[in-house]
Amino acid sequence: LMAKRDKHYDVLIIGAGPAGSTCATMLAQQGFSVGLVDKSGFPRDKVCGDALSLDVVNQPPKVSPDLAAEFHQLSTKMPSYGVTIGAPNEKTVQVPFYYQGEPDCGYLLPRYDFDNLLYQHAARYDAVDSFLESPVTHIAQSADGVQVSTRHEELRGTAIVGADGANSVVNRYVGINTMERSAHSAGLRVYYEGVQHFSEGQYIELYFFKDILPGYLWVFPLTNNRANVGIGVLSSAINRHKLNLKAKIHELLTEHPSLKDRFANARALEKPKGMGLQLGSKERQLSGAHFLLTGDAAGLIDPFSGEGIGNAIRSGRTAANRLAEAFREQDFSAAFLRQYDQRIYGQMKKEFKVSHTIQRLSAYPWIFNFVTNKARQSQSLR
Repeated sequence: LMAKRDKHYDVLIIGAGPAGSTCATMLAQQGFSVGLVDKSGFPRDKVCGDALSLDVVNQPPKVSPDLAAEFHQLSTKMPSYGVTIGAPNEKTVQVPFYYQGEPDCGYLLPRYDFDNLLYQHAARYDAVDSFLESPVTHIAQSADGVQVSTRHEELRGTAIVGADGANSVVNRYVGINTMERSAHSAGLRVYYEGVQHFSEGQYIELYFFKDILPGYLWVFPLTNNRANVGIGVLSSAINRHKLNLKAKIHELLTEHPSLKDRFANARALEKPKGMGLQLGSKERQLSGAHFLLTGDAAGLIDPFSGEGIGNAIRSGRTAANRLAEAFREQDFSAAFLRQYDQRIYGQMKKEFKVSHTIQRLSAYPWIFNFVTNKARQSQSLR
């Protein structure tokens, strides 16, 4: 442990979730030393919907063939073959998942298992030293890069990657992005058992009820007769309508005609747990001299769906590649690393723009009802 403390790393990565663990894996594959720091131990819970989209499923092979094999061997994941969308008028439409024109599936898998898979894979590389249960207390510039103080260690690195979520300590250190309610959502999650009447294809369910727009309530089936249930609403709407999310989710589950019978005998397995989501509806600065931001710390969450795992893994891959180029050129300047921002938004900006437009339109119940009604009548629109 003392040897680790005295070591200078090529890259310090703060946060060992999907973005951080992916970045660590790909840097280690290229021979760079990594100090991987996380405030928690693994496995650990992560407040999320636990739904892995087709995009997420397609990411592990791009990180490592072994990781892809390990993912497909996980016994706790369950295939999901589509999504049920509930409109404000209480009509629903079922949309099956397709990939390249053929029926396909995403998966339902608790982040407790998925994130642990990614972390354990990264930690097996000799070039990666892990520092778990080590909250960061201070970050400072040093003569050769950055110095990070945790509750237990003093660590040094040439570059630092912020992969530490929506409340990123790295982002606070560099001071470049502040939370804006118009580009931020708040959410709650509760695990339940005994929820009734899921579809045969384990479809995930998104309910766009009138009084939580633009936002939705989700019900996702899991293995062992459990379900992940939650609510996510744009923070500006919560503030504007004085919404109490805990009270609202209880009201909808116990009183709304679409849900009350299905939850009549259900039992909550925990108290509601909250989360914050920095949305991709706002373009942010993602890099500077000796640092990059990835995943939720970079605000790469889809504005409409709230999905961020695929973009987190993708940003971890992109960050590792740009840092490898920086080491080859020995250039860690803001100007050189800025191409990371350009690559990220080159990959994601169009999708974010479309999703943000849909998010804004979803605030109008009549538009949502109109599109849902049309989709119920048209397979091609679905």
